Amino acid sequence: MGNLKKYTVLIFYMSLALIIAGCSSAVSGEELVKKRIVSIATVQPENHSIVIGLNAFKKHVEELLGDQIEIKIFTNGVIGGNSEALELLQMGSLDMVVTSGSNLEAFADEYKIFSLPYLFNDESSFRKVMDEEEFTDIIYNSTADKGIQGVSWFANGVNNFYSAKKIETPEDLKGLKIRVQSSEANVKMVQGFKAAAVVLDYGEVYTALQNKVIDAGTNPEMALVDMKHGEVAKYYSRTEHQIFTDMFVANSAFMESLTEEEEKVFQDAFKLSTEVANGEWDSKVEKAIEEATVMGVEFVTVDKKPFEELQIPVKEKLLKGNTDLQKLNEIIQEIQN
Repeated sequence: MGNLKKYTVLIFYMSLALIIAGCSSAVSGEELVKKRIVSIATVQPENHSIVIGLNAFKKHVEELLGDQIEIKIFTNGVIGGNSEALELLQMGSLDMVVTSGSNLEAFADEYKIFSLPYLFNDESSFRKVMDEEEFTDIIYNSTADKGIQGVSWFANGVNNFYSAKKIETPEDLKGLKIRVQSSEANVKMVQGFKAAAVVLDYGEVYTALQNKVIDAGTNPEMALVDMKHGEVAKYYSRTEHQIFTDMFVANSAFMESLTEEEEKVFQDAFKLSTEVANGEWDSKVEKAIEEATVMGVEFVTVDKKPFEELQIPVKEKLLKGNTDLQKLNEIIQEIQN
């Protein structure tokens, strides 16, 4: 009953917010022209690279369609968490949402491809693949029958291991307790290194490292500074075992409702949001590395090949029997190699 009440409150809040937003209008002489309100939700804060990209999206659309459309961006999860936002998107109460690709695995198996270990050669290869419509069209359209249409993507960093112990070879991972997010691929990846997977919320990692509940974390460099993990984990090893993406998705009916002129403006704005957000992300990563170094974190360059070789059977097992993922994997390898 408590969850139902919470969800009802969220629906009410969203409906109220959109009713208020829908009152927006522009006056031209004596003529009152109502604007169409386009709502976007994200759990990210105002200063996040994704929100900066969304603001560029908003500016572009309103510069060209400002007499017809107004963009409303809801940040900091004020609409609710990722699950609530995606439900509201499906219902049409939200027009667009930015969320982690892993949150879309529940809607389409295709999104599981990003959890595979050593799927991409490096981050440069990842971005090359994500710029190819041959690949992204399959990903974007995989959830269309669920009312969710992919429109663009954002860099979400490279996962590396970090610990109070220096990790230079796969042998150094043996027996360690490593924090992961809840997913079959994450657990099997850690087990492939003969380590123990410990599922924990992101906010619990600092204390778990400090109290030796876990021995290592696996996140992009941002975690060292933003979550202060660099205070309790002084070695950050560049294993580059997973590369994730955030996704910009829209309500399918909303996309179908756009005129030809509007769709062209929106498509250009989607690309612009990605360019701006990814540029901001890269700058923030550089700054995080500088700040973490000042904190005393040592960045360790490793030979990735022995790490990758241990994950080959893990990847093959996760691909086995899933023709959709096999096809996507083949496309990725063709593009990046």
